[in-house]
Amino acid sequence: MNVSLTPELERQIEQRVASGHYTSASEVMREALRLFFKYDEARCREIDLLNQRIAEGLAQLDRGEAIPGEEARRMTEERIAMRRKAKQTQ
Repeated sequence: MNVSLTPELERQIEQRVASGHYTSASEVMREALRLFFKYDEARCREIDLLNQRIAEGLAQLDRGEAIPGEEARRMTEERIAMRRKAKQTQ
């Protein structure tokens, strides 16, 4: 398999090898691809969870379990305020 890289990517790979952290460009590429696939799988799981939550929310709406808009806004603002306060105390 041949892969074409931009000069910038080639330079970055060469830097990694020159640093001594990797023994070859192939090793850099294998590590990069391993990390990419790990990231991509995590992203897909997050998208699946988001789609599940959307489906659950739509099902709740279909059952008439909606929260009035002003109450939803108030609850959201309270949640945001609590998160901000928690960050400030860390």
